[in-house]
Amino acid sequence: MSNFTNPAQDDIKTILKESKTIAVVGLSDNPSRTAYQVSKAIQDAGYTIIPVNPTVSEVLGRKAVSRLQDIQEHVDIVNVFRRREHLPAVAEDAASMPSVPDVFWTQLDLVSEEAARIAGDAGMTVIMDKCIKIEHSMLK
Repeated sequence: MSNFTNPAQDDIKTILKESKTIAVVGLSDNPSRTAYQVSKAIQDAGYTIIPVNPTVSEVLGRKAVSRLQDIQEHVDIVNVFRRREHLPAVAEDAASMPSVPDVFWTQLDLVSEEAARIAGDAGMTVIMDKCIKIEHSMLK
């Protein structure tokens, strides 16, 4: 059983209102994939998306980077679409970015105590097992 707990709902709303740039780890250029659909909705809502995927060159009109450490600008949220076993490594990558992100966010059904510890120790707020698109839709 997981000991991880998310921030309060009001805090998540504040994060989404104040954030502008979201790096999406595992963003595919395949429109039928959940990562693509969620990222497009978030991009359409006004966020800047940075695709992080070594196998694509561009997604949603944005140049992709191979890894988080390739991003020079500050990222508000790292939104992760990778399987659970990859989460600790992604958290380590986020923690070693030139500018540590404010938030480490995993999608529905993705919780990793180890990744939460790594991201939290690096100073990131950790949100797990929540869809950013669904959370954003509740802002209205």
